[in-house]
Amino acid sequence: MRRLAYLIPVLLFALVAGYFLLSLREGRDPTLVPSAMIDRPMPAFELPGMTDGAPGLNSADFAGRVVLVNFFASWCLPCRVEHPLLAALAAKGVAVYGILYKDAPAAAGRWLAELGDPYAGIGVDAAGRTAIDFGVYGVPETYLVDRDGRIRFKQVGPLDQPTIEGTLLPMIEALGK
Repeated sequence: MRRLAYLIPVLLFALVAGYFLLSLREGRDPTLVPSAMIDRPMPAFELPGMTDGAPGLNSADFAGRVVLVNFFASWCLPCRVEHPLLAALAAKGVAVYGILYKDAPAAAGRWLAELGDPYAGIGVDAAGRTAIDFGVYGVPETYLVDRDGRIRFKQVGPLDQPTIEGTLLPMIEALGK
């Protein structure tokens, strides 16, 4: 009986390892992070602008429009990588809105002055409460919101050209009709 007691941890490890190996074989992409927010209404929020007197951002600003909501920060290196792609989307007429996540507005202002400002509007989420409501894991994160205010797509991490061309732009076009 004592000999079998030594096998119990080995068998438990084998079961757990087998479970994870099977889930990889089923064709699931382990890099995809599911979101409970997909097909649900966007959380209501009201955020201040980046400077005194600058317009803020609230969820009502998006009513009846298809928009991208991008959580970003000046201290975020992947945000810097994706920034030219957001600028290109804005240049194509996509409504891109930014939510500054736990960052100093002055630092973000310098960052946007250097890289360009693709955002139609920016709200400051200094405490990160709006990010929590959206289910943000970390910056950058981008959400596609339809005309009815429902989240239709979530990108965890920086956008890339294949995702934009293969997923995001076709969804924007379909939702815009």
